[in-house]
Amino acid sequence: MTVPALRAVDLTKRYGHLTALDTLNLDVPAGEVFGFLGPNGAGKSTTIRLLLGLARPTAGRAEVFGVDAADVASAHQRLAYVPADVALWPQLTGAEILHLQARTGPGTDLAYREELVDRFALDPSKPARTYSTGNRQKVALIAAFATRAPLLVLDEPTSGLDPLMEREFRTAVRQARDRGQTVFLSSHQLAEVEAVCDRVAILRAGRLVDVSTIEDLRGLHRSDVTITYAGMAPDLSGIPGVEAIESAGERRLRFTLTGEPAPALRALAAVEVTALTMREPSLEEIFLDYYGTEATR
Repeated sequence: MTVPALRAVDLTKRYGHLTALDTLNLDVPAGEVFGFLGPNGAGKSTTIRLLLGLARPTAGRAEVFGVDAADVASAHQRLAYVPADVALWPQLTGAEILHLQARTGPGTDLAYREELVDRFALDPSKPARTYSTGNRQKVALIAAFATRAPLLVLDEPTSGLDPLMEREFRTAVRQARDRGQTVFLSSHQLAEVEAVCDRVAILRAGRLVDVSTIEDLRGLHRSDVTITYAGMAPDLSGIPGVEAIESAGERRLRFTLTGEPAPALRALAAVEVTALTMREPSLEEIFLDYYGTEATR
């Protein structure tokens, strides 16, 4: 039987009367890009700290390739970690930090690291104290993606990156999977997880809501649409992907749209639409719609 890259067994963390994580049971298969999705405050970073042995659980246990996460020295020989808030040695240059991390980790592909420096447009000659949040993030990501560690744990890794760098990040994740590495990606961005992950665990209010394939996850992706029209109102009944149709005022309609927009656009083209706005709801709003109060119990 293949040992999972990460395993949580009844993993629980309480701070006084606050339960930050409630009996999490989860296996992350080796060689998979696994998303860990939830709104801010759901308990994702707490879970990662427990999985990495950086915090002690109130109950339960965590394992990294079968090694108890409490044995931090052994477990961390098998992984590279990018935290949500990257802190670097301020007096060292980016190149010196990358060199130090390569010496202390499980091995580094130096040629690939140089390629990543170019792709992420990092100037490694500058001292870390001069780096912006995005550049600090780049140093950590380059070090992680260049490592030979079989597991990469990435906690909100694209905070501070511009859209071009986010594209490079997604490419690097796919290349890591192609090399056989496991990627555990924690995020509150549905689109980011949807773009690169094979499966995703959904966390809300410290509890595991579901483990889904990306195909199932796409069912959560929707847009709120509001239109203003002149003359006859559009007939949207029975249009695939159009739901929750309601009046938003005189000659205005509001509805939700999932999946391909073409059928809805054809229906709207048959009438005189004078204004159209689209909004992607927050992850918390989506969870409330699909999981309701059950996800908080």
